[in-house]
Amino acid sequence: MLGIKWSAIDFDNNTITVNHTVHEIGENGKITLITRDRTKTKSSYRTLPLVDEIAGVLKSCKKQQESNKKLMGSSYNKKYTEYICVDKMGNLTKPGYVTSHFSLLLLRNELRHIRFHDLRHSCASLLLARGISIKEIQEWLGHSNYNTTANIYAHLDIKSKQNTAVALSGILKR
Repeated sequence: MLGIKWSAIDFDNNTITVNHTVHEIGENGKITLITRDRTKTKSSYRTLPLVDEIAGVLKSCKKQQESNKKLMGSSYNKKYTEYICVDKMGNLTKPGYVTSHFSLLLLRNELRHIRFHDLRHSCASLLLARGISIKEIQEWLGHSNYNTTANIYAHLDIKSKQNTAVALSGILKR
């Protein structure tokens, strides 16, 4: 998410392309930010439909960034202007910041603690509960292996389990 650049957003065709990454590595007690113009795997590189709600947030974010650039003038960090996830001063948002502030967001709203990465699990499970196929979810999440999606990410909800129980009951009655 932090690696997405403005060039990956196509508002005309309503698409978003996942093609960049940002991550942190720790070496000798020092955290280093790594930006790459590629994804972890070939299947991680993908173009997805841009839903209206996200497009609206992105347009608002773009306007805010332009306003911040003008307001901060020469103090604005222009090194990361192509990235979407920057702070008011133009500094790239760090993964550790997202992790810690996501926990605070959950706490502030009295929600159960989960890792930020667990939102991928939630996404997969919610899509599955809505009848989206595992194959489609695999492509949405950018997994190279069908089994990764099926075995790790797509947790069945109770309704799916009940549907399985009803089907099994029907088979046993025969």
